[in-house]
Amino acid sequence: MPDAANIKPLTALRFFAAFWVVMYHYWPNLSAALPPAIIGKGYLGVEAFFTLSGFILCHVYLQGFGAGTFRYRDFLWNRMARVYPLHLVTLVGVGLMAAAAGLAGIAVDHNMLAWSALPANLLLVQAWGFAPVAGWNHPSWSISAEWFAYLSFPIFALAAWRLRDRPRVAVGLALALIAALYPAFQALAGFPLTEATIRWGFLRIVPCFAYGCALHALWRSGAVTGRFSGLAACFAGAAVLLAVHFGAPDQIIVMTLGGLIVTLAGMAAAGSRFATQAPLVYLGEISYSTYMICIPWKILAGNAAARLLKIEGEQLPLYAWLAIVLALVPLSAMSYHLIEKPARERMKAWARGWRSRRPATISAG
Repeated sequence: MPDAANIKPLTALRFFAAFWVVMYHYWPNLSAALPPAIIGKGYLGVEAFFTLSGFILCHVYLQGFGAGTFRYRDFLWNRMARVYPLHLVTLVGVGLMAAAAGLAGIAVDHNMLAWSALPANLLLVQAWGFAPVAGWNHPSWSISAEWFAYLSFPIFALAAWRLRDRPRVAVGLALALIAALYPAFQALAGFPLTEATIRWGFLRIVPCFAYGCALHALWRSGAVTGRFSGLAACFAGAAVLLAVHFGAPDQIIVMTLGGLIVTLAGMAAAGSRFATQAPLVYLGEISYSTYMICIPWKILAGNAAARLLKIEGEQLPLYAWLAIVLALVPLSAMSYHLIEKPARERMKAWARGWRSRRPATISAG
């Protein structure tokens, strides 16, 4: 089996999931008409990220967990290094942008500078019900949900480890959880689970993360590898497109997304070069930046374009809209190389330094 860095099709898939979300949010700036079905379901790109997260974290950490070498504190620090620096920068950036707009006399949503929501955003608990409004950089609610999954990862890992030799049972249980939780949540909350953000958003990751862990067990068993893995991935991809096109319930689309994830991983294990090209993998690597800056960039560029072109309302000409969308790629690359990657490496270097000094400190005492 390839290591986590070499499941390149899944890295590439992250970019498409991120841009699925981008299209969902950016479409109203192009047309007031209802979006095509595939764009209208773009919010499910978040579910794809959540499922991928469970799959990859089990791939990286599950063996160590089972062998007793898993260090929870190191795990949490590594995950914090992955998500928090860019979260903090975008939070500050949105605050400065909103403050500057206010000083310039430009009307902004007052929730963007909701000081009552700032502590929850700083502590990454804004999706746990601790934020009174969806303030600051709203997409970060999903990072809060991820943080919940990171904190509870030993529970997921324990279940995944115990079911590692029964992968079909694990997948069946995960599918049953999805099938039961989605309608139950809507009946109790009055809105779909896939619309949960700062209200119960932390629950949104639970079935997807568990599904990703179960799919990893299925992949490790070799059940989806071999010469037919490419054909299986084609069927899975077609199932996703058909489910979206015909307006299938969200839980059905989530299930089919999981099928696409595990069959793409099966292709990688079988030696396929599909979606392993360097540009696609690179776009996947910068996809977290794409996701985190997409709303601030939309607000900034959309307002600037409307003023420059003297447009009333939200809809922009196609050429302006395309320019704003395409600019996300170089902006994401800048964010990745100037903020995300160096900050992550610095935090991990700090951790290595602390670990190297630990024995000396103990012996000195």
